[in-house]
Amino acid sequence: MVQQVTRGIKISVETTFEGTFYKNYKMHFAFGYKVTIDNQSKDSVQLMARHWKIQDALNTPEVVNGEGVIGKKPVLKPGESHTYSSGCLLTSPFGSMEGHYQMVNFTTTKKFRVKIPAFKLSAPFALN
Repeated sequence: MVQQVTRGIKISVETTFEGTFYKNYKMHFAFGYKVTIDNQSKDSVQLMARHWKIQDALNTPEVVNGEGVIGKKPVLKPGESHTYSSGCLLTSPFGSMEGHYQMVNFTTTKKFRVKIPAFKLSAPFALN
């Protein structure tokens, strides 16, 4: 698990290898990740958007931007947390992800970024 705190918002990420399969005559490696967002600040915040950089060992980085996470824009009061699971496909057994969330502080009405720490994606059978 990797963790990082930005402006009182703690991000924790756990990864899993889900398996391999063929798609369009090409081998793909499926990875899952679970993110927990803990509001350790004194203000209520809302997650508005996400930005991911997905690095596959065999390809150029893929950038993914979007509103919320898995169709939600969670509001977190002080002491609350939100956990969600998602995944990605790579064309190699190794890769990494990192990024940030765009948040808004309800007390100050200011937007701010919360860093998502870099985490590795690796198929266990490919490690030596």
